[in-house]
Amino acid sequence: MRLLPIAAVPFVLIACTAAQPGNSQEGAAATGALPFTVTPVADFDAPWAMTFLPDGRMLVTEKLGKLILLSADGKTKTEVTGVPAVDSAGQGALKEILLAPDYASSKRVYFSFSESGPGGKGVVLARATLTDGAAPMLTGVERLFQASPYVEGSGHYSGRIAFAPDGRHLFFTNGERQKFDPSQDPKSTLGKVLRLTLDGKPAGDPGLTAKGFHPAIWSYGHRNLLGIAFDSAGNLWEQEMGPKDGDEVNLILPGRNYGYPIVSDGDHYDGRVIPDHDTRPEFEAPKVSWKPAISPGGLMVYSGKMFPQWKGDLFIGGLSSQALVRVDVTGTSAAKGDQWPMGARIREVEEGPDGAIWVLEDGGRGSQGRLLKLTPAGAR
Repeated sequence: MRLLPIAAVPFVLIACTAAQPGNSQEGAAATGALPFTVTPVADFDAPWAMTFLPDGRMLVTEKLGKLILLSADGKTKTEVTGVPAVDSAGQGALKEILLAPDYASSKRVYFSFSESGPGGKGVVLARATLTDGAAPMLTGVERLFQASPYVEGSGHYSGRIAFAPDGRHLFFTNGERQKFDPSQDPKSTLGKVLRLTLDGKPAGDPGLTAKGFHPAIWSYGHRNLLGIAFDSAGNLWEQEMGPKDGDEVNLILPGRNYGYPIVSDGDHYDGRVIPDHDTRPEFEAPKVSWKPAISPGGLMVYSGKMFPQWKGDLFIGGLSSQALVRVDVTGTSAAKGDQWPMGARIREVEEGPDGAIWVLEDGGRGSQGRLLKLTPAGAR
């Protein structure tokens, strides 16, 4: 696929010239134009994740360990102090940032980060109070949960967070740290989707816990889980990077084994073949998988009014594919939608308060990545 540069602001991107097999591409392929205008808002140093405050300001995490408070107009950036030490080597970063369900009263934020510790490195779930004002800071930082075990290496931390609709639980992703086997290890949290209470106590699938699994495990057999989100019906969607190809979107169900590294629609980077999902029906198969890889980063379920034709669909940032990827969702079924070239690695995608789609360019370690706002083409 030829990737087209981002040349002017505001503008409409030109569509991909060819759809991948199974992609609908809907009106984009037929008309040759994409249905959004892209407006750069601010620059960051290798940004990783973002979330909106109730007044329209944004919190943005940067790979090297900074948390930035951005004004609603994008003109003023203020560093938030009090962030714990981050090990940002390799794929390490200050990662997810989300407002607590009771943020209006508690002013708490939940976040994740990678660190060095006994035995190696791992990912941590934490929360703190955001003290606002001229010098914003995190106070009362609490470590709620950490991956187990810590291992050597600096890859596949994952660290995404989603709050459950019940208001009492959250889901936390732990990557398999490029170690393969931990994904199937019942005692390890690596390669798993975890369910925790809002205080970080394990609250995994009771059936797995009864079988001797770590009590936080909700599902297992995953690789590098870089997006997780609930839809309006309460379905939990997750995306993860496959090995060489085989990136996935999964519907996460309690107690299910998603097969990695026993099965995958991709293969090992050294050329060794991994059996495809359809050879082992006892494992939960992805709803969508990609060959060639899109390298997914970030996941959002769209619920706004600005793009009503996409309500309920998934949006994924593409890293190696340098794309914004849409997945059609109907109930618990999913299919490939559009894949729009963005001219840069897309790390994060979020919905704004007005229904606009916001994306963060990855930038890479220590380099600039832009925050972009996407609005309907031709809108005034």
